[in-house]
Amino acid sequence: MTKRLLIVAHAPSPNTLKLRDAARRGACHSDIEDIEVRVKAPLEAGPEDIRSCDAILLGTTENLGYMSGALKDFFDRSYYPILEEKQGLPCALYVRAGHDGTGTRRAVESIVTGLRWHWVQAPLILRGEWREDFVDQVEELGMYLAAGLDSGIF
Repeated sequence: MTKRLLIVAHAPSPNTLKLRDAARRGACHSDIEDIEVRVKAPLEAGPEDIRSCDAILLGTTENLGYMSGALKDFFDRSYYPILEEKQGLPCALYVRAGHDGTGTRRAVESIVTGLRWHWVQAPLILRGEWREDFVDQVEELGMYLAAGLDSGIF
């Protein structure tokens, strides 16, 4: 039975687009067989996408010490419609943080706690100046989440 991984990632720049593409690439690794990966921008995703997925990977930039407005909008539109339906949904997060990412992480964690989703690992915070190894880290995160879903761990 094919399981669905939803990647909802804000990618307003070439570098954050590299991160979103890396998440997809990792999730679509050739050793992972029964996973359907859907990638959506936060402003294009909504409750119906969450209802139809078996796990979710969130990606956001750090904006003024908070998550992107686009990801916040996604949560605003989706929170109550899926609150009772998707408790326990496996999830992961990466944050592209120009500073420390603490406020962004806390904000997303607060919402995820309210939704009663299940963290599969601690959020990945990509701090400071851009480094190419951020791409590898996000690709690994996508692969980890998809492989865990595929093998029934999550």
